Amino acid sequence: MRRTARLIATLAVTALFAASPAGAQTATPPHAWLFGAWIGGLFPPPSALSARECLAQPIVIFTRDIVMRATLTDQLYTQRLVETARATGSGVEFRFARSLPIAPTSPFDQRQRQIEIGFGCENPDVLHVQRLSENEIRFPGCPEFPFPLVRCPAR
Repeated sequence: MRRTARLIATLAVTALFAASPAGAQTATPPHAWLFGAWIGGLFPPPSALSARECLAQPIVIFTRDIVMRATLTDQLYTQRLVETARATGSGVEFRFARSLPIAPTSPFDQRQRQIEIGFGCENPDVLHVQRLSENEIRFPGCPEFPFPLVRCPAR
């Protein structure tokens, strides 16, 4: 009887540990090291910049699901939804979901085609990020970003 009770108790404890969230492993995405705001790219990154100045107007912002970029001709950030992120030997490759077509704002709207806004690379739905150092990256093959980007300081 005692053996049966011990066996049941052992199985119950094992089942509790296996089902607990502490026992579950959380996988970080391959682009987690990029999360945050980055400045530069369109122009040479400044050598000294406070966190407040940098975070006031970042050029690129990486999150888990979205990559946002500033453009010179628009006040708003262009957002691209991350479809996949794959680690490479020198950084990360993003594949973005196709953008939804923009609905006409009036009956006289003459948009002929949907223009994909990417990062000025060969394919607007793919972005290659090359890691130069802990806080410096570049987008190879993207003429719209001829300069490296640096991470905005936390404080």
